[in-house]
Amino acid sequence: GIGAGAHGKLTAAEGITRLAKRKQPQDYLATAGSDAALAKIRPPQPDDVVFEFMLNALRLVEGVPLTLFSERTGLPLAVVETALAQAIRRGMLEERNDVLRPTVLGQHFLNDLIGLFLPTTPSIDTR
Repeated sequence: GIGAGAHGKLTAAEGITRLAKRKQPQDYLATAGSDAALAKIRPPQPDDVVFEFMLNALRLVEGVPLTLFSERTGLPLAVVETALAQAIRRGMLEERNDVLRPTVLGQHFLNDLIGLFLPTTPSIDTR
C-alpha cells in the first residue's frame, strides 16, 4: 500500500507475507523510501488465513468444495468446525455433496455469516 498505515500482501511461491507501514504520518515520512518505513513484516496468522478464505468463498452463491479450504489455507477443516456448525444451525450455510454454500438467508446477511469466522484478536499493530 501507499502512505502511512498502509497494509499490503505479497504472495509468492514461498508463501504469503503481510506488510504494514508506520501508522503515524510523521514517522512514515521520516522513514519513507527505506525499510524502516515498514512497521511489520510477517507471515499471516492461521486466523487471518481462515477469515480471508471465508471472506472470499462465502460470497460465491454456487459455493466451494469443502476440500478447497485445506488446499488453500493449509489447515484442517476441523479448525472451523464450530463456526460452520453455528452457521448451519442458524440456517445461513449449507453443505451438500461436499460443497459448502451460503443459503438465501446467508446471502442476505453475508456480513453476519462472515463475522462468524473473524479472528478473535487483531493480527497486526502498526504503531
